[in-house]
Amino acid sequence: MARQGLIELANEHPEHAKIMYECASVHDRLGLESEAVPFYETAIALGTLEKEELRGAYLGLGSTYRCIGEFEKSISLLAEGIKLYPDDHSLRVFLALAKYSANDFEGSVQLLLDSLVETSSSEHIQLYSRAIRYYRDHLNQTW
Repeated sequence: MARQGLIELANEHPEHAKIMYECASVHDRLGLESEAVPFYETAIALGTLEKEELRGAYLGLGSTYRCIGEFEKSISLLAEGIKLYPDDHSLRVFLALAKYSANDFEGSVQLLLDSLVETSSSEHIQLYSRAIRYYRDHLNQTW
């Protein structure tokens, strides 16, 4: 019911970014990723979303692109989101997933290691952070 109501609102107010974002989110939560895409794209393109909603739209659309096999679109959009929200590690994790899906395994692991070191409060991770950062850049090297 909420989905149909939001679709009707979106049709009535195609210039209302928040309605488009909410409509996209509902489709996403229902597993209707392909149907969510145009609503996310419109919400972002309108340029009037509040900061948190815009961040959510970048994450939602980037993740949705990955789910439907549009890996390069996912990578591009999530990287753009990271430029806007450089401290948001959830965007980085979803970018790592997109890179993995695009067979960029090294780039994926590098992003995850960076996020791990930057966000972990584990004393053991912090103790080895220098080594982790070194190995991040030498993933395929053996000694």
